[in-house]
Amino acid sequence: MMRGLWRLTWLEIKIFLREPLGVFGTLLPVLIFVVFGRLFGRQMRGASTGIPRALSVDLPIFTSLLIGVSAVSSLVAIIAIYREGGILTRLRATPIGPLTILTAHVTVKLLFTAVTLAAMMLVGRRYFPTDADIPIISFSLALLFSTVSILSLGFLIASVVPTARFAQPIGSFILYPMLAVSGLFVPLPSLPPTLRAVARALPLTYVVSLLRGIWHGEGWAAHASDVAVLALMFALFSAISARVFRWE
Repeated sequence: MMRGLWRLTWLEIKIFLREPLGVFGTLLPVLIFVVFGRLFGRQMRGASTGIPRALSVDLPIFTSLLIGVSAVSSLVAIIAIYREGGILTRLRATPIGPLTILTAHVTVKLLFTAVTLAAMMLVGRRYFPTDADIPIISFSLALLFSTVSILSLGFLIASVVPTARFAQPIGSFILYPMLAVSGLFVPLPSLPPTLRAVARALPLTYVVSLLRGIWHGEGWAAHASDVAVLALMFALFSAISARVFRWE
């Protein structure tokens, strides 16, 4: 089984590199950092007090979220293409099950998430000031953990999306509105009660809380509830995906 998993993972890496939209989605956060770095990098390096919070704190969080969301969108599209092209039907004749497919895709997405994060750090060193108080390793681990959690939601979406034509729009329709109520742009207490209840049921809300807290130097223990909820959502989404996964 492990041999089949690694062979499938290597195959997915090669397929991903041949997909222009997937590669662009991986590079998009880095491009955002470059653009804002060229516009405001000199002020940031000069420690100007006029730099808005959106650039000094929320920009890294936002670009990190884009890494996860683009990974999920790519996952939804690829699984739908596999289903429509009959690839999943052929895989069904092998010992590979839905969870093995999920594991292979998660491994690939985590790999490219790590690559994108490393590129963002290099860009950040050039354009933005280096703050020794930012726990880079802890933040990277939090991002990888968060990516795994929301990838399980993407796999659930991909398990039921019928065709590749609708995969990307449906995935975007579900994922990107989450950013609006995640607490990144508007504080949760400022949202209407109905939207607050919706936000509490979405994984990106807990991802933002975890990433923002780690970025500010807070320990993992301070966000144990965020970690627990994301782990629970991952287990729940994975279990449901395994039951409703459509091979055809």
